[in-house]
This record gives sequence, C-alpha cells and structure tokens, in this order.
Amino acid sequence: MYFEEKRIKNKRYKYIAESIRLPDGSIKKIEKIFKGENKKKLKKFFEKRKIEEYTKYILKNFKTDHIFTKEQIEKIEEIRLNYQRILRKIPKSNFKDLLDRFTANFTYESNALEGNSLTLKDVLIIMFENVSIKGKDLREIYETRNSRKVVELIIKNKFKINEEDIIKIHKILVKDTDIKTGYKRFPNIIVGKRIKTTPPENVKEEMKKLIEWYNENKDKIYPIKLAALFHGRFEQIHPFEDGNGRVGRFLINVILINNKYLPLIIKKSQRVSYTTALEKYDDKHSDNLERFILERFKETYRKFFEIYVKYV
Repeated sequence: MYFEEKRIKNKRYKYIAESIRLPDGSIKKIEKIFKGENKKKLKKFFEKRKIEEYTKYILKNFKTDHIFTKEQIEKIEEIRLNYQRILRKIPKSNFKDLLDRFTANFTYESNALEGNSLTLKDVLIIMFENVSIKGKDLREIYETRNSRKVVELIIKNKFKINEEDIIKIHKILVKDTDIKTGYKRFPNIIVGKRIKTTPPENVKEEMKKLIEWYNENKDKIYPIKLAALFHGRFEQIHPFEDGNGRVGRFLINVILINNKYLPLIIKKSQRVSYTTALEKYDDKHSDNLERFILERFKETYRKFFEIYVKYV
C-alpha cells in the first residue's frame, strides 16, 4: 500500500492505494480516501476489495454453474489470495518446511490410494533421511523418492499440460522400478472397474485430443472445474502401464499451480468417495468429481495450509 495526494475542486485529499495484478497480467489500482484508519482496518478493507476485483475478473471470463456459483467462487478466490499471502509472508526457513510437509503428506496419501504399504513415518524417513527401510518393498521406496521429486517440480511450476511433460512426470515417477516408460503397450487390467480404458493403439490420439481440449478450454472453464474434468478423462484413457492414478493426481496440481491456486491432497480415507466420483464420470456425470475436487481444494487449505500458518 502507498499514499498519494489528489486535488479535487481545489481541495487536497490524501489517498491510500494498492495495485494488484489480475490473472491476465493487467494491473488494477484499488484506492480510498485516507481518514486516519489504523493498519488493521485498512488491511481488512483492501483484502475485501482484492477479493471483489478477482471475483469480478473470474465472473467476467468464466461461466458460473450450479457447482461453481458466484458465492462459491468468492470463497475460492479468498482462499487463493490467502494462500498467495502465505507464500509471500512466510519466512524462508518455514517456507521450505511447509513444502517438505506438503510433499510428504501428498506423497503418502497418493501412494496409499494405490495400495502402497508405507506409513507416513516411513515416507518421512525415506524422503528426508535418504535411507531405506528394512523389510519394505524396494519399489515402494523408489516410488516414494521419485514422487518427492515430481511434487517439488510441480510446486516450482516446472510442468505444463503437454504430452512431453506428462510423459516426463511418469518417467520420473517410475525411475528404478520395473515399469516401462512411455505409453502402454498392452491393455490395462483394472480390478473392479466397469469401464474399459483406451486400447494401447489409440492412446496417443486420445491424449492428443485431451491436450487440445485443455488448450481450447483453459481460458474458458474455471481452473478447479477444468482440473476435475481433465482428471476424469485422463483416468479414462489410462495412458501408462502403471502409475496412472498418481500421474493423474500430479496433473490436477499442475493445473492448479499453473493458475496460482494451491495444490490439493486426496486422502486414502477418501478412496471410496474418490473412486465413486470417477465411476460417475465414466457414466457421463461429472458433478460428483467436480464437487469432490472442489471439496479437497477447500479441505487442503483449511486442514493443511491454514493450520500450519496458525502454529507458525
């Protein structure tokens, strides 16, 4: 915030102002006449105005619907601004700790959804003490180490939604395991799933269509909804021999981070709701998956980022 003076009808007025950058890169100046308000009151005013300006921008550029209503978008934009504020304000040492904790929790939960037997304590030891654990499957250990690298690169905004980066994410994930890299050569067998995934010979074409759809809609569909729809279609294609669930969840966060939203965590305790939402998507009903991803977004902020900052 900064002060400036304006002359209106030969009278001088003192204004306090703040410039914000909107998602399209344009600058919007927020200002009010300064009447001696204290810092706390001024901060509250500008925070409210920033949420209003971001929401106005979103509503102008993206359509609302019965899930992503105007009221819901206002709440999401408030969360996004609070998350950005956390990243700016948090001390460097705490910032690294925050990212380490997020990486460990995301990796533990995402791998556990796929049946990985490592505990959160195991994951912390493998990631940050760089040691193996006796009696544990080497593949699970490699997957954990590899997942850490992927999450760190996502947080640093090093990936885009394109074929090259998606294949690269999978390659990093399966390094040192016996899983073949690149698109699958044989059909997937998914126990308990009704729908058939894309046959190997059609994967490249379907992935091309998915990425084209993403590029056509990334400036039309609200980012959280976009991430949910992309995830549903990616899981239908199941382009790799193994690791599709983890890569799919990585890509949700690539889309969110690229749009300056916080990354989310899907917990193993939410497996049933998650798989049900994906099954509904397979049946051409996307509402469940959209709501599920939206709730995980809000929950991750509330139960991870907000709590962390509270104790810092």
